[in-house]
Amino acid sequence: MKQQKWFNKKFKFELSQEQYDSLLKSLSENPVIIAQLVSSLPEKILTTKMENRWSIKENIGHLIDLEELHDGRIDDFIDGRETLRPADLNNRKTDEANHNSKNINQLLIQLKQVRENFVGRLSDLDTSVRERIAVHPRLKQPMRPIDMAQFVLEHDEHHLQTIKELINQLT
Repeated sequence: MKQQKWFNKKFKFELSQEQYDSLLKSLSENPVIIAQLVSSLPEKILTTKMENRWSIKENIGHLIDLEELHDGRIDDFIDGRETLRPADLNNRKTDEANHNSKNINQLLIQLKQVRENFVGRLSDLDTSVRERIAVHPRLKQPMRPIDMAQFVLEHDEHHLQTIKELINQLT
């Protein structure tokens, strides 16, 4: 089943602050889920591209690459900015990183580390910052830190689905 393109996805940000901790828990679990899926796969499967799309390693590397953006957006909320910093919609960082040449265990460790940082920073936000609103530059939608966390979680799930599809096609 072909999934919807990420840039075509629409979002509704309606979570309550009571859901913040469970959302952060889900975010922190994704590196473990990804590791369970891919850690025993042979290198050929991890690096194979299908239909000129990213390989499994490149999908994982992309999640790592975006953590810098997510971290910066936390700073945007803390600083009270009206608009969150934009992403590189061409994903140049991922395309140039040569993630296929990297060791899968190192990628998985790095993903776990950057995600722990992100979740930790979100956890540490005080109530006043958690209530702040800034506009997402591509979506043109207002969002709070919880909404950004939801956005990141849905992005994770998009790439998890892609990784599962690749595994199914290649094994």
